[in-house]
Amino acid sequence: MRPEDILVPTPAGVCCKIGGFHIDPTRPVARALITHAHSDHARAGHGAVLATAETLDLMRLRYGENFAGTTQAAAYGKRIDLGGVTVTFHPAGHVLGSAQIAVAANGLRVVASGDYKNVPDPTCAPFELVPCDVFITEATFALPVFRHGDPDGEIAKLMGSVALFPERAHLVGAYSLGKAQRVIALLRKAGYGAPIYLHGAMEKITRYYESRGFALGELRVVRGASKAELAGTITICPPSALNDLWTRRFPEPLAAFASGWMRVRARARQQGVSLPLVISDHADWNDLTATIAATGAGEIWVTHGQEDALVHWCGTRGLKARPLDIVGYGDEDDAGEQDGGAEE
Repeated sequence: MRPEDILVPTPAGVCCKIGGFHIDPTRPVARALITHAHSDHARAGHGAVLATAETLDLMRLRYGENFAGTTQAAAYGKRIDLGGVTVTFHPAGHVLGSAQIAVAANGLRVVASGDYKNVPDPTCAPFELVPCDVFITEATFALPVFRHGDPDGEIAKLMGSVALFPERAHLVGAYSLGKAQRVIALLRKAGYGAPIYLHGAMEKITRYYESRGFALGELRVVRGASKAELAGTITICPPSALNDLWTRRFPEPLAAFASGWMRVRARARQQGVSLPLVISDHADWNDLTATIAATGAGEIWVTHGQEDALVHWCGTRGLKARPLDIVGYGDEDDAGEQDGGAEE
């Protein structure tokens, strides 16, 4: 059996014809297996969806109760037989509920990573290495320039700026699912005990994290707070809000942005970011290449990002590699509209 007999790239995403499903399809399909709830991977309108319980919950929060015809929750490590293949979900370390999906048949195993990172994150299960024959890897930051560094050091920069400018409000742009909650948790880990303010777009998902047992300290919604109350505070907001009229309610707002893209200083300047924080929920170049090697896979399929550079690296290591060229994956959404929390 060849890998293509188990999974094959199609315009709608990676498809398992034997099992009758797609993984993270980019358009509605009869049966979808979803790696995580970011909107470039998790779309509404499928006939049936199989995902972790947290991913299903987050999809309901974002799209409503009827986002799919039927749903089924998958527990990490539990074998699920679909047609002639066996499927297992494994932690991806990306965001709450994120999973790698392993598909096996006739002694051959293919693992679709979805988005992943293999550094500690207090808000999700840690990445699990899954040995396989074929590894389908993301490549969001698959260039040698991207080395994310220490997130605790970036949080220290933020707290240092708050101490240096006690009269200013610090606005931290962060994606509403995963990054926002991770930044809050890292602030608490660093000893920041003051209330943290939330843009309305952040509230629903952040409260869900709290309901799952994550202690995030005192959180307040910006709506209704006076300008004087917001002096010296930290507010977490969608990146798109940093250049919005919404910022006028804050005293001397200072814009920060938590993203792996902040490694590129020109990008930070273009977006008007005064305090770039290199905190990413994706693997950087070193972690991508180390993970590929550690899986033991002899064949690598690359998707979602800088595909050519990683394919080239694989070739220099004697690994068979190919880009999948699937259109439809990109940055996680950063706007509150999908979460029903846009602020006036």
